[in-house]
Amino acid sequence: MTVQPSSPSSPARLRPASASDPTGSPQTTGEGTTTIADGVVQKIAGMAATDVPGVYRLGGGAANAISSLRTRLPGSSTPSVTQGISVAVGRIEATADINLTVEYGFVIPEVVAAVRGRVISAVTRMTGLTVTNVDVTVDDVHLPTDSDSDGDSGPR
Repeated sequence: MTVQPSSPSSPARLRPASASDPTGSPQTTGEGTTTIADGVVQKIAGMAATDVPGVYRLGGGAANAISSLRTRLPGSSTPSVTQGISVAVGRIEATADINLTVEYGFVIPEVVAAVRGRVISAVTRMTGLTVTNVDVTVDDVHLPTDSDSDGDSGPR
């Protein structure tokens, strides 16, 4: 993203990169280059995915088992928003792989489509990167009868 010049009385306004951007990159301006770390995109994607109704939690089987053990230790926190999210960030593009558990009763293809849409929208809006691919793996379905005793650490 480039910051447009502003007058002293008005704040700088951000504009998304466009085809008319002479640098070809939303991360490069006449004033310098912006680098967005993978972890930043990972957090944005995780927050966007967990906002989708029907997403019980992020992460796959092994990650959730380890997270469940970790959250039972005194002083530990809830599972990370980046659990189950991996990203690749280039100069102008990003991709994401997301593993998640869906709540029973939700239509899986609809949940996955909503996750893709929200992740693409959030990452693009917040970073200016073009999201070229979001792969989603549904690792499990959370049943109403599932309890914490089966290694389930609760929602998300």
